[in-house]
Amino acid sequence: VQLQASGGGLVQPGGSLRLSCKVSGIISSGNIMNWFRQAPGKQRELVSSITTSGSANYADSVKGRFTISRDNARNTVYLQMNSLKPEDTAVYYCNTFIRAAPYWGQGTLVTVSS
Repeated sequence: VQLQASGGGLVQPGGSLRLSCKVSGIISSGNIMNWFRQAPGKQRELVSSITTSGSANYADSVKGRFTISRDNARNTVYLQMNSLKPEDTAVYYCNTFIRAAPYWGQGTLVTVSS
């Protein structure tokens, strides 16, 4: 199982980015897929999840600004991030659990700064 995250970069406050997580080795639509982030000096936190039925959940800090989605044909999960704030700066990781074992992508750095 491999998760390949991409799409991070430097963006000004108020800007947007779309992260992608390409999944191989499993059918991503059959698994709950998650986006986590870890800011410098802080613990990794759950940002958003999408269930097998397509229901989405978000951390309070990103509600109304971030949108998680999946493209089953491409076996890819996305995180659209709008109205970005400096406090969104972190390494973002895609994740899933298979039989209780966590699988992580390599992380993609998002920096929000003017």
